[in-house]
Amino acid sequence: MPVRRILQLGDPTLRTISATAEPASAATVMQDLEDTLAEFRRTHGFGRGISAIQIGEAVRLIFLKVDGVRYELINPEYTWQSAETFELWDDCFSFPDLMVHLRRHEKVRIRYQDSGASWTELEAEGALSELIQHEMDHLDGILAVDRAEGPHPLATRDEWARQYQV
Repeated sequence: MPVRRILQLGDPTLRTISATAEPASAATVMQDLEDTLAEFRRTHGFGRGISAIQIGEAVRLIFLKVDGVRYELINPEYTWQSAETFELWDDCFSFPDLMVHLRRHEKVRIRYQDSGASWTELEAEGALSELIQHEMDHLDGILAVDRAEGPHPLATRDEWARQYQV
């Protein structure tokens, strides 16, 4: 399947609220998401997830690959979010040289469909919870820059590395 172009900050399509996906016809877009993620990781050295809107497909699909585990989330929706939150510096394929300081829920629970339209629940915490929230935001036209917090919430990747990485 083809590697697709990732839409960049400023492209109005990224602000689109994604429509419900048809599980039976999600396979092609999911494969494109997987291939695009793999290519981004190969060329940029990072990346764990991508939503369909980032490749211009306004449907509720997310592909994640975390610690070798693949997640194909079709029509994901929150069923619970913890009151506890944490702060982090987030990045995004749609603005790979920008880091954004923001807050996310420590734990989330979602339900989503598989390719056979069966519903499954997933509870996540920490890094996986943050990733799910980031990608779910994309499905609703929300970008990490919209959630920026603090007196200096934005940094280039180079400046962030200089100041914060040990």
